[in-house]
Amino acid sequence: MLLDDNLPVYTSLYKTGMHMKQRQKRWNLAALLLVAIVTLHAEDYSKYYQQLPVTVKKAEVAQIPNKTVVLSDFGAVGDGRTLCTDAFKKAIIMLKEQGGGRLEVPAGVWLTGPIELESNIEMHLDQEAIIYFSPDKRLYLPDEGNKKQWGGGRVLPCIYANKKHDIAITGSGIIDGNGQQWRPVKRGKVSDTEWYYIKQMGGIERQDGKLWYPWQMTSGLPDIRETPEAQEKMRNDLLRLLDCERILLQGVTFQNAPKFHVHPCYCEDVVIDGIIVRCPWNAQNGDAIDISDCHRVLIVNSMVDAGDDGLCMKSGKPRKSMPVSGVEDVLIDHCTVFHAHGGFVLGSETASGVRRVVVRNCRFSGTETGLRFKSGLGRGGKTEQLYIEDCVMSDILQEAIIFQCDYVDRPAGSDPKAMPTFTEEEKRWAPDFQDIHIKNVVCRGAQTGIKASGILGLNCVHDIDINNCTISYRKTAQQTDAKTAQLTLNKVTLEKE
Repeated sequence: MLLDDNLPVYTSLYKTGMHMKQRQKRWNLAALLLVAIVTLHAEDYSKYYQQLPVTVKKAEVAQIPNKTVVLSDFGAVGDGRTLCTDAFKKAIIMLKEQGGGRLEVPAGVWLTGPIELESNIEMHLDQEAIIYFSPDKRLYLPDEGNKKQWGGGRVLPCIYANKKHDIAITGSGIIDGNGQQWRPVKRGKVSDTEWYYIKQMGGIERQDGKLWYPWQMTSGLPDIRETPEAQEKMRNDLLRLLDCERILLQGVTFQNAPKFHVHPCYCEDVVIDGIIVRCPWNAQNGDAIDISDCHRVLIVNSMVDAGDDGLCMKSGKPRKSMPVSGVEDVLIDHCTVFHAHGGFVLGSETASGVRRVVVRNCRFSGTETGLRFKSGLGRGGKTEQLYIEDCVMSDILQEAIIFQCDYVDRPAGSDPKAMPTFTEEEKRWAPDFQDIHIKNVVCRGAQTGIKASGILGLNCVHDIDINNCTISYRKTAQQTDAKTAQLTLNKVTLEKE
């Protein structure tokens, strides 16, 4: 019930001379109704901020006006065949013109091109709703205005927003990026059966059959670049939010992205609660949740099963055009990662610093590494007040805990043996992993317990303590380069299985 509908009632009561105290109670009730209307998602997230080892600033929650429209009222048909891009756009524009509200996505399969979100708007998915992004790559080509906003030679993200506030994506439906239409596949990462089905989609093989590109597919839809390699470089994220404030992602499944799945960049006040992120384990660059240069972030009760980094923090070099720099005030609590290159990952970009991050009560089962700190020359920066505690891990393919300062990004198709070169300017941006505290971690089944190495002549890995941890390993207990990395271990048990 909207407050405006009740204003005549209060006016009538006033005219009849109601007692001042009684009238005041009515207005107090009206104020409470107004608060309820514009803070539908103001849940008690403060409980997660109790008893932290460092003070982490709380993330504010998005506020959405109590106005609702339904996608199907704008000409959308959820038959999986009818293109609904215009219907999404019309519904969002109507809500924007009315000050915001909720866009209900009902049961159905809603085929669409890219969706641009606006301020004060929530997109709510029914449990039987699937938003499925079209394989027609032409739909994602940016116009001149979007080229200026997004740049980089990529297509538009599937869902995106730039310089907006109070954005929410909620419900229990699925958002599917149809990423197999964009991603290359390495032959060595799939079985013979999987490789057979991939080739049935069409595409083209490179490097003597070691690499497959989604090029000239059996769908008959045209490609948008002159080569498969050039087209691959254009793929973008499933959800990318740039320079936005007060974001809520709650309950929804994000899956099968062309590249990264959930990627807020230069944002403030991000709450991620109970989402699922999933894609094939071999998905190239299939990062799950990437927090890039964001302040005040809460990630709770969420599950990841992805092809690259799981819960990841990145911090690029400072940009004058962005008001936010570095990663600050992040709390990750009660999350699960089943597959990823790392359960919790820092890097590889850490240039603007990572400060006040707490990771606790998390489970990593089947990830390639457990806790991964990775960076390299040209992209490194300083960490401050990082606390990881009360986490459990099992069946870790490689290292339970690793500090790596020679990380090199190797895109699909690049030479795996090529050694990078660095300018003097890039050498200024060296990793500085320090003030990191890990305690109460139990791991069963890592190849290597702890591995750490820095860069000779630079103080890259230091002032790091690991306390009260038990790690069982299959091959190596510890590989620490004492010349370049200094770790303090206290009550740490490393036992071979």
